[in-house]
Amino acid sequence: MGGMVVLVSYRSLPEHADTAAREIGALIATVQSLEPCCGGITMLQDAIDPARITLIERWPSQEAFLGPHMQQPHIQAFIQSAGAFLAAPPEISFWNPVSGA
Repeated sequence: MGGMVVLVSYRSLPEHADTAAREIGALIATVQSLEPCCGGITMLQDAIDPARITLIERWPSQEAFLGPHMQQPHIQAFIQSAGAFLAAPPEISFWNPVSGA
């Protein structure tokens, strides 16, 4: 599959791990229903530290993620509300799939 893999690593406030998982899950559902260029999102929760949540997202390009996606009203609303349950802004990294691997 072409495109790019985006890893988004969240750390929730320790007492808000359940809230973070619920809110991020709801955001994923919204993104996948409203943003057709998103190639899919998988949410992982650390088996030992549930305050750590990582998303594996597929996008056509880094520009598609940082540009149109980040400007969506649902993303902006999430950023505004996330301080109530996240310890810090997420770490975002961009990865190219290696063909043949």
